[in-house]
Amino acid sequence: MKERIDDIPGPIFDEDGYEDTPPDVAAALERSIDITHLFPPPEMLVLKTEKQKVTMMLDKEIIDFFKQAAKENGVKYQTMINNLLDAYVKSHSKTS
Repeated sequence: MKERIDDIPGPIFDEDGYEDTPPDVAAALERSIDITHLFPPPEMLVLKTEKQKVTMMLDKEIIDFFKQAAKENGVKYQTMINNLLDAYVKSHSKTS
C-alpha cells in the first residue's frame, strides 16, 4: 500500500512556513522585500569577448597549478589564465 504524503512523519511547520522559526527571524521575513528585479537576466551574465588562439610555452608548474585549481572550481584552466591576464592588463593600462 502506497503511503500518502500526510502519513509520512516529518517536521511540523508553523504559519510562516518554517519549522520552529525564532520570532526575530519570522519578523525579519515579514519585513523583507523582493529584490529579484535588481538582478540582471542570465544572458547578461555571460560575457562573450573575442578570443584569439595562441601557442605559447609556460612552465609545467604554472599549468599544473591552473589545471588543479580549475578542477577544484569546475572551470576551464585556460579561462582562469585569461582572467588573470585580463586583470593584469586592466591594472596596468592607462585610463583616458
